[in-house]
Amino acid sequence: MKLRFGLIAIILVAMNASWSAFAQESGDPTGVWLTQAGDAKVQVSRCGSGICGVVVWLRQPTDPNTGKPAVDDKNPNPALRRRPMIGLPLFSEMRPSGVSRWAGRIYNADDGGTYDSDIAMTGPNNLRVNGCVGGLCGGENWTRTKR
Repeated sequence: MKLRFGLIAIILVAMNASWSAFAQESGDPTGVWLTQAGDAKVQVSRCGSGICGVVVWLRQPTDPNTGKPAVDDKNPNPALRRRPMIGLPLFSEMRPSGVSRWAGRIYNADDGGTYDSDIAMTGPNNLRVNGCVGGLCGGENWTRTKR
């Protein structure tokens, strides 16, 4: 009886340890993420009590019309339209909203809009990024990658 109990205890401890490792790994959004379209990589890091996201790579870093580095030309604020896309902050006020979840605002450089957003780890290498305008929401899946 003691042997069986000891064996069960060892199995439970091992299962708990592997689940804890998975939970820690899958709940950490820090790192570099490739967008669903594969056109940008975003560095996610901890900042304050939340997370930040900054563009670190573009498939097309040069604007084909100007031959110069891509800029934030769709920004509604004329003073920000010359900001380089590389280094562009995407997340603002992104705070924890649950286990492996954050909520705040996200900037969409494709249209210059800033939207309510929620982000969730859906696996150790998968990040679901959603944005909403009013009741209309959409999102995409980002994949963990190397810089």
